[in-house]
Amino acid sequence: MALDKLMRALRGHPVRPPQSGIKRRKSIWERIHIDPWLVGLLMLLMVAGLFVLYSASGQRIESVIAQGMRFGLALGVMLFVAQLSPSTFLRWAPLAYGLGMAMLLAVEIAGDIGMGAKRWLEIPGVIRFQPSEMMKLATPIMVAAYLNRCQLPPRLRDIAVCGAIIGAPVVLIAIQPDLGTSLLVASAAAIVVLLAGLSWRLIGSLAVLAGAALPLLWMNMHNYQRQRVLTFLNPESDPLGSGWNIIQSTTAIGSGGLWGKGWLEGTQSQLEFLPERHTDFIIAVLGEEFGLVGMLALLTLYIVIVGRGLWLATSAQETFSRLVAGCIILTFFIYVFVNVGMVSGILPVVGVPLPLVSYGGTSSVTLMAGFGILMSLHAHRRLLPR
Repeated sequence: MALDKLMRALRGHPVRPPQSGIKRRKSIWERIHIDPWLVGLLMLLMVAGLFVLYSASGQRIESVIAQGMRFGLALGVMLFVAQLSPSTFLRWAPLAYGLGMAMLLAVEIAGDIGMGAKRWLEIPGVIRFQPSEMMKLATPIMVAAYLNRCQLPPRLRDIAVCGAIIGAPVVLIAIQPDLGTSLLVASAAAIVVLLAGLSWRLIGSLAVLAGAALPLLWMNMHNYQRQRVLTFLNPESDPLGSGWNIIQSTTAIGSGGLWGKGWLEGTQSQLEFLPERHTDFIIAVLGEEFGLVGMLALLTLYIVIVGRGLWLATSAQETFSRLVAGCIILTFFIYVFVNVGMVSGILPVVGVPLPLVSYGGTSSVTLMAGFGILMSLHAHRRLLPR
């Protein structure tokens, strides 16, 4: 028996763990490929988001109901995606990426314009959505699918191919214009490449090249995007114009103090001084009404979700699963970090919603689909010999 195990190991076959006489019965959570702890944490975050949204939307119960229905759809998508196998994601990655690129081109040709940007596709009477949100998942999964066929760590040629895979959707999203989403798509896919095992020398070289490209990026930015960067450096330079958002958000957070002014009692939000208070700047509403304690409680919940996600990601043992699982949870962390940094004034305003708290449907569905993929990868993990 021992010789048979050794021969199987030498041939590259996994050794099955010894079977005990008693076969453990799977729980219902294991049968439907759901991690109850992660789902419970995400639902708690959704409830907190609805609670804050009621105040941020001007106490409009219609907005809360609409968001709750979106959360229900997002949970359904998560449950469905969790039933799919990693091989399915690997097989369908090129199709999802190609479909996303086609929709981005459709946006450029016949997209719906809103707030000065062409970012949406609309099927009259059916749905209105942002194809760029889909690329937050499709692009990194496509990069992981390509690297799965390569020898790791990736060679320079493989990195160049990954750069082309990443660059195509990033450029199409940036010209909508939507700099925030384009940077998030780029960062999500870049995490996959980093997890593939780049050397520090190569990382340093790429960082130098990125720094050298900053003047080119600046020259190709829209005027309002340049103004956002300048406002970040000095918000007081235009307090009634481009600096209004960040001044009002920091004022709201600071006026909340330690315990806050109380639910529905925030002056900056209720008197509508705070712009986009139900979307990008919703955490400023939380800070004003629940103070530092409320913000720390929400951030702690995010940290626990990220920690649980990382624990699930560590069980991934195949290249594709490991890259995708790590990317999903680290990207979620980046979303939170960018939004909080943007609202508190330590990062430029780039229009990134707070995950599962800000008002919006496409973003919520995309995020929950990502968590569904993460739970699927964990449920379909393979046991390796000790």
